[in-house]
Amino acid sequence: MSEPKQMSAFSRHDHGTCVAGAMRNAENVAAQKGLRLTPVRRRALELLLEAHKALGAYEVLDRLKEDGFGSQPPVAYRALEFLVEHGFAHRIRRLNAFAACMHPDHAHRPVFFICGSCSTVAESMEVAVQDSVSKEAGKLGFVVERMNLEVLGTCPSCQGATA
Repeated sequence: MSEPKQMSAFSRHDHGTCVAGAMRNAENVAAQKGLRLTPVRRRALELLLEAHKALGAYEVLDRLKEDGFGSQPPVAYRALEFLVEHGFAHRIRRLNAFAACMHPDHAHRPVFFICGSCSTVAESMEVAVQDSVSKEAGKLGFVVERMNLEVLGTCPSCQGATA
């Protein structure tokens, strides 16, 4: 499997093509794993992809409710739990929110770059950072089970807005 192209939510791109391509990729991964993207799971993933931001469960719930999927919190939580469990989304702990995984077809430990102004989230699979942390953990005899590095800063658009 080849390494995916690194594309950033911070860079200019055709957002419609980005979302459509990411959905096709997720559908292929789901089919390969024998997973079912129910209508509510599919829509929750679309919402995360469309946002290019981390969304809280209640934001997802409100949007699902607008689309007729129900108004009870378990509707959103179950869909988001499924997406995270199967690698279609990530939990951004700092924001208590969720972001779509841009690389569900590759096992990885993501690095998240979070804009503190607009909450846009860019996911990176840069392995040098991950390898460095794993190497240091090994020196301590520590086994890394889960690692999501969250970096808070200011995205290029917001930097330009304050200039």
